[in-house]
Order: sequence, then C-alpha cells, then structure tokens
Amino acid sequence: MKILIVLTSHDQLGDTGQKTGFWLEELAAPYYRFIDSGAEVTLASPHGGHPPLDPKSSSPDAQTEETKRFEADPVAMQALAKTHHLSEMSSNDFDAVFYPGGHGPLWDLANDADSIALIEQTLQTNKPVALVCHAPGILRDVKDTQGQPIVAGKAVTGFTNGEEAAVELTDIVPFLVEDMLKEKGGHYSKAEDWQVYVQQDGLLITGQNPASSGATADTLLNALK
Repeated sequence: MKILIVLTSHDQLGDTGQKTGFWLEELAAPYYRFIDSGAEVTLASPHGGHPPLDPKSSSPDAQTEETKRFEADPVAMQALAKTHHLSEMSSNDFDAVFYPGGHGPLWDLANDADSIALIEQTLQTNKPVALVCHAPGILRDVKDTQGQPIVAGKAVTGFTNGEEAAVELTDIVPFLVEDMLKEKGGHYSKAEDWQVYVQQDGLLITGQNPASSGATADTLLNALK
C-alpha cells in the first residue's frame, strides 16, 4: 500500500508579513496512521525540499503525541526535509493521496496544475483522495470527467467560517473554504467548531479541522481495504 502526502510550499500569510505553511498535526497524525498500518508513505510538495511549517502549529499548545513523535523521528524528519517535487509524482505509483492543511495550500495548491491533475487522475482511476482542514480548498478548480466541479453534489466538509473567524484570518485568506465548497455545489456540512468531523462521498474524503486529521486518515485507510 503506497500513499502520497502532498504538502504546501507557500510560506507567506497574505501581506501580513507573518509566516504560514502546513499544519504539523495534520501531517503527523495521518503519517503515523499510515506508517503504523504498514503503508509506504511518500512526501511531495510543489517546490520539493523542506516545505514551510506554520510556526503556530509547533507551539506548545498545538502539540500532540503524534507531533512530538514526528519531531523526534529521524526517518520522518529526513523525509520532510527532502520532499519530492510534485510535478514528478504520478497517480499510477500510489494507491491513495492525502493532503494536510494549514493556510499555505489556499495560495499555492489551490492554483497548482500538477495538484489539480493529480487529484483528477487519482479519482478517475478509482483511487481515494483525502483532504483535511484547509486542504479541501484545493478542490476549487478540480473537475470531473464531465467538466463539472468535483465537489458538486458531493458530501464535503472543511475548515468552517467560524473557525477562520476564531483565528482572525477571515479577511486575510484568498477565499473561505466553507463558502467555496458551497459555491461549487458541494453538500457542505460541519460539526461544532474544532470538533472531529469527516465526510466521505465515494472516493472523496474530507475532514473539518486539525482535530479531524487522524479520523480522516482512518477513513482513507478504510476506503483502501
């Protein structure tokens, strides 16, 4: 079982001068769900190399058992330091694709032709794609074989407007994940802010927030069985 995890390469939080990137828990929890189940995991990003970590996600109050395990794991840290170039990845080489969030993906992966093609090809070859937190925003320009938005008519979730307001970035992000999924015809639903919530509609799996990372990964593994 081979799983590709795709991370953002974008590190600027709009024009605030602050840093962003991927959210550590949203990588660490799925990474160990996959590794512990015997999967072979490959990490990739648009620019390759070491993707930017949202500094807030490694602060003490954001730490989990998985993030501590990841940062103490030389194999994991080596894989993170040397992510593959996304343009060199093929859906033919993997059984599933997983996208962690963080705010970074809203700026780069949402517009990335390689990412869009990867998701489309993975789904078209009957393989699952899972995205958590802000990563469902990457689905904005992904289309089905009929040229319709991939989320149209599908049960989906993602970072809520309330959660974005709580982190005071509503006016900074290029678009709101919840609003976009609705505008594209997705059947968007959510739990209370910060609670675990996952939606699966066929091969498309989405999780609401960082707390949903592990459950989203578990849903992906179940889809592969």
